[in-house]
Amino acid sequence: MPQHGSQSKKVVTFVKSGSKKKKITKADRLRQIQEEEEKRQKEEEEARVKYEKEEMERLEIQRIENEKLQKLEAKDLERRNEELEELYLLEACFPEAEKLKRDDRFLSQWKHYIQCDGSPDPSIAQEMNTFITLWKEEANETLEEVIEKSKLVLNLIEKLKLILLETPPYDLQRKNIIQYQGSILELQELLHLKFNRATEILLRQASTLADLDSGNMEKVIQDENVTLYIWANLKKNPRHRSIRFSETQTGFEIPRMLATSDIALRLLHTHYDHVTPLSPVLTPSQEHVSLVTDFVKEEVKSVQTAVSKDLQEENKQQENESNSVHEEETKAEEQGDVEEQTCPVQEEPETTKYEMEMKLLSQTVSAAQELLLENACEKPYFLEEDEVDLCQFTTLGGVYHLDILELPPQCKPMKGWMIVEILKEGLQKYTYPPETTEDLETENVFPPIEVMLEVHENVIFFENPMVARWDAEGKHWKTDGISNVSYKSEERLITFNLETFCPVTLIQDAHINMPFQSWELIPLDVNKVLLTVTTVFTELQIQIKENLCMLASIKVNNKKHSSILEEKWMTPVSFIIALKNAGLNIFPTGHSHLYVVINYKHPSVEVKAYRQMALLSSAFAFCWSKWNTVCDSKKTIFQVREHLLKEESIQNPNWTLLMFSGDRAQSLKINESSDAFSEALKEETEFHSTLYHMVKDFASQEAMREVRRSNCQFVDSVCHMLLSTRLLSYS
Repeated sequence: MPQHGSQSKKVVTFVKSGSKKKKITKADRLRQIQEEEEKRQKEEEEARVKYEKEEMERLEIQRIENEKLQKLEAKDLERRNEELEELYLLEACFPEAEKLKRDDRFLSQWKHYIQCDGSPDPSIAQEMNTFITLWKEEANETLEEVIEKSKLVLNLIEKLKLILLETPPYDLQRKNIIQYQGSILELQELLHLKFNRATEILLRQASTLADLDSGNMEKVIQDENVTLYIWANLKKNPRHRSIRFSETQTGFEIPRMLATSDIALRLLHTHYDHVTPLSPVLTPSQEHVSLVTDFVKEEVKSVQTAVSKDLQEENKQQENESNSVHEEETKAEEQGDVEEQTCPVQEEPETTKYEMEMKLLSQTVSAAQELLLENACEKPYFLEEDEVDLCQFTTLGGVYHLDILELPPQCKPMKGWMIVEILKEGLQKYTYPPETTEDLETENVFPPIEVMLEVHENVIFFENPMVARWDAEGKHWKTDGISNVSYKSEERLITFNLETFCPVTLIQDAHINMPFQSWELIPLDVNKVLLTVTTVFTELQIQIKENLCMLASIKVNNKKHSSILEEKWMTPVSFIIALKNAGLNIFPTGHSHLYVVINYKHPSVEVKAYRQMALLSSAFAFCWSKWNTVCDSKKTIFQVREHLLKEESIQNPNWTLLMFSGDRAQSLKINESSDAFSEALKEETEFHSTLYHMVKDFASQEAMREVRRSNCQFVDSVCHMLLSTRLLSYS
């Protein structure tokens, strides 16, 4: 019983403890909700007031900033005409440089005329036709004689190509383009024909030149422009199937059928490419031509009007002055006065004519520069299967002309004379494999020929080269019919199997060094700069002075690489051709954007940027910026700093980040290490209409004097190199 009582007591205690807890009434709950609501409203009100205060402050700051920007924009607009006029005067160096180029072209023609060395002027059709006709008539030339003559022929071809490339597109007439390209093709065809005829003359004497050990003839002729390998199969030994030319790695592995045939093998390695069709000449569209033509007409009309007004004013002035002459003056004095008064009348039109000429030339140069940056909308032609796209790839190291030739009848000595049978049809090619192979398994009976070629020492391949063969019927390079390609980079030896002999070449991606990783343009001396372009594989340093360029150094995979082009000064166009031929292509074409992911910039903006960078390059250094890829296509961003020659090299130079849209330049608040992009204007800086006036704000007077003293040819050459590399779009 006591235990039962104690248990009931516990239960009572539990109930009592529960009864002590306050029960929340409905009124309390409503009051609590009301308090929480009031608190929430109070917090919201405080947040609203704070937000409104912050927003007002922000709007006030923004208003002040907008007012400041509006004032700066108004100030920029107010002085825009003045700045553009000053820039126009500075940019007079471009038409002046073009005028000097024209004078140089005329001077070179005159120098050639007075030299009287017997060589034709490539720009004169009559002289070229006479030269070609006379050389065609020359017979029985040896290979050595043809090789010697080829130096003149190659020089003429190079001159014609330079005329087409260096002459501004608006100065080239269609008939001249057809004439020059026709002369180039005729010279190329005739040169190859001469090599064939000289080869036939040599092969007629093969038996007299046979090697004592093998009994076959082998000959190698090396020159700066060509290397010729000839092997004549005189013994027809079926076991002699491996051919190696002495002191070279070049050779062939021929099938049994050829080893027992009356044939000769010829490898003519031309260090130039006369097989690939000529590149189309850059010509302006009809729209561009009409724009320039309209401008010319307007300028001529305005100048003629101005001249006629000036003449009328001068005549009135003469009449007024002649009326005021005293009657007592002598006739001689009157005539003297008239002569003095008429002198300015004769000089004024001449001055105006020169100004008009330079203005028109300036417009032509600007249009030609913009034409260099035009992007093609699509590929120029449809590609067949296995055809090499010459917009994407480029041939390097020349062309290897591989031929299997029928051995001509050999010379026979008879009573002190050498009797030779001359075939009317001339040198004939041996067809391999034969055209009629219906009942035979071609792969087994006519296996491919193994070819071993030495790669030209002055050409750089950043990846293993590809081999292409010439399709004579389709007139293009193809990659079919070639197998088992292997390349030994250290030995510079490439081996492959070829189904049939034909011209072959090595190809590389033309855009392997694009886009660029970085670039820098730094002054070196008076009218001399260093342009450094860094790519994935290489770093090129190019010096530019006056109207010349030079490859200063080259690194391949961060290692110094020697090149035959180093320390050789050339004109910009010749220099660009030389770099391309060496495999160092950093020069985009109008089709390059179809194969490379680029940071497209509008051509008019690019042209203005490059022109003004060139103007400032004698005293200011320029460098790439990562923010250039962030801004839109109508703006460019790069770094700039003053760089005078007396200054020592700075370890951490203080670069200024500029944004330029073609019509406005400004300093940016951000720098290269900022986390986010912003177009905010740098404190205590202003807007300007040109780069020249932008850098003038922070530049020294000495730097600006250096800029104004720049040589016009130097500025033009720097601009040409910037236009050719398109650093702002391809970095």
